[in-house]
Amino acid sequence: MTQSFKDILAWQKAHEFVLKVYRITCNFPVHERFGLCLQFQRAAVSIPANIAEGYRKMGKADKLRFLNISQGSLEECRYYILLSKDLNYITEEDYYDLTRSIEDTSYLLNAYCKGIMNKQFNE
Repeated sequence: MTQSFKDILAWQKAHEFVLKVYRITCNFPVHERFGLCLQFQRAAVSIPANIAEGYRKMGKADKLRFLNISQGSLEECRYYILLSKDLNYITEEDYYDLTRSIEDTSYLLNAYCKGIMNKQFNE
């Protein structure tokens, strides 16, 4: 049993991903500060933030709604990773590191959603 959203493995991986995004985007060109950099950071933060927000929701449908928002933000980040590589804002090493991190996060988030869908809730 979890005591906090911080105990959820999907949240932990998502938080690690956010830290990587912030570390990498600080090296983006200055003209991207309010463009791609900001969009990438906001989408990344949305992943663990919505996991955390959904954690205390009582109903299954409510929980899954927040987790689905996280999944959407995760897919948005997949595109930003690719775009950042294609614009040569990140190295190949950073590209593979971010891709591995988003894949791990996606796997755990999907497993968490499936666990909630299969669990019986008293709504």
